Amino acid sequence: MENQRITLGGGCFWCLEAVYQELSGVVKVISGYAGGFVEFPDYESVCDGTTGHAEVVQIDFNPKEISLRQILEVFFVIHDPTTLNRQGHDVGSQYRSVIYCEDEQQIQVSQGVIEELKNQNAYQDAIVTEVILAPIFYRAEDYHQNYFVTHPFQGYCMGVVAPKLHKFRKTFAQLQKSSA
Repeated sequence: MENQRITLGGGCFWCLEAVYQELSGVVKVISGYAGGFVEFPDYESVCDGTTGHAEVVQIDFNPKEISLRQILEVFFVIHDPTTLNRQGHDVGSQYRSVIYCEDEQQIQVSQGVIEELKNQNAYQDAIVTEVILAPIFYRAEDYHQNYFVTHPFQGYCMGVVAPKLHKFRKTFAQLQKSSA
């Protein structure tokens, strides 16, 4: 079985990238943009909200080591899927909660996980996460790649990324890479 890919948006891509880089079975994580109407967007225009893109991470994973379900379980713990176009102080459609799937099977798994969370009353408010087929993915600028690893003491990293990473490490210790 070869590697699979899923693209997730749940706020700032720095947060998602930092977590998924430590998840066992994840082969590659790339920060980027997807879901908009402008070709070759850049960070400034995405942040301005003028491109329609979401900040996302494209995740390549080995399904022999980790399932899509497990990747999504992490996703729904490390961000708030009930806030439309917002994660904490990050506000705008570029921070929307979205799962960009590669095929119908991934859509079914994603919708199934969301349905289970609803049935469990996991959240007080309704889940607003979009689940759709993956649009064109645009890799973010080089300085966004491995951002937390290279800028751990930057203010946003210390105040926002680090707490999400800590929550991941505490909640999913069994799913962490052994070198993390």
